[in-house]
Amino acid sequence: MHVVKVPLEDRSYPVLIGTDALARLGTLCSRHKLNRRCAIISDSNVARLYGKRTKQLLSSAGFDPIMVTVRAGEKSKSLDSVRGCYDELAAHRLERKSFIVALGGGVVGDLAGFVAATYLRGIPFVQVPTSLMAQVDSSVGGKVGVNLKAGKNLAGSFYQPRFVLCDLETLETLPEREFRSGLAEVIKYGIIYDAALFKRLERDLEKLIQRDPQTLSPVIARCCAIKAEIVGQDETEGGLRAILNFGHTIGHAIEAITGYGKFLHGEAISIGQVAAARLSERLRGLPKHDVGRIECLFARAGLPIHLRLNEAQRQRLLDAMMLDKKVSGGDIKFVLAGRIGQASHGHKVPTALLRRELAHLAERTSV
Repeated sequence: MHVVKVPLEDRSYPVLIGTDALARLGTLCSRHKLNRRCAIISDSNVARLYGKRTKQLLSSAGFDPIMVTVRAGEKSKSLDSVRGCYDELAAHRLERKSFIVALGGGVVGDLAGFVAATYLRGIPFVQVPTSLMAQVDSSVGGKVGVNLKAGKNLAGSFYQPRFVLCDLETLETLPEREFRSGLAEVIKYGIIYDAALFKRLERDLEKLIQRDPQTLSPVIARCCAIKAEIVGQDETEGGLRAILNFGHTIGHAIEAITGYGKFLHGEAISIGQVAAARLSERLRGLPKHDVGRIECLFARAGLPIHLRLNEAQRQRLLDAMMLDKKVSGGDIKFVLAGRIGQASHGHKVPTALLRRELAHLAERTSV
């Protein structure tokens, strides 16, 4: 079992990563002195696979859980779903000392965390991420929220869980496309922070795709450790934490203009990261050879690196980027890499250059 600590003083918490880690859920909830009444928030796919066992594990440890299930998919990350969860919690009379278990991927974690942050002005919650994307990224760091029609994650908060429990066995039931989508965030950590991790991914990618536990476990732990280091220095994204958004400005805009669902999050940010690498070559001196390595690794992972857009669609994409949370004073700010393993935030990209880069996102797929 790998244990990573997220260092936030009195709000510090552990991230536990291992095989059959779910079996420890009840014990950990007791150890953290959580109240007897609780709700498991999950989606229709994950609840079918792990809902009954999770409920039994909590019940056998002396807790009194209810199950709240939302429809699987990005479209459930909405204010309508939040309202439905509120109604369920209120109907079962959950109180301020009750807690929530977020059981699922990134959508469930973000939704359940937002519900926990706002129901009765905040109740405790724990993260039990069941997708690669959630285990390496969205479950750690306390970013919770939902999408609006105008853009992704525009309603949200910073709200830390009591602990995060990553069971590698849940990845065995993850659809292939979802697993590959999660690899986009794994690759991102190598690009922005850890050149050695990037080299390891180049070497071991096939074993990761095969979901080999001996390969997966240390890679997931390293990704969580990187995020913990960054969040420990900048919890609310006032500076350093912004580097975690590499590729996300374009990626989130792609998700927004395609209606949240055509592209998985990892697929959209794969395209965004390749575009950000090309912008980095022009503005930060990222070597052309390294741009090629980045493109090659995403392609080997089975992720898209191109996007066909006509002029009207490019304008829609630019308009969506202007609604991004990282826009300041009307300027779109990008995270760019000077070399693999080192990125910085707050770079203004000239609109003309951005338009040219969007024009070069050619072929393979279309909006």
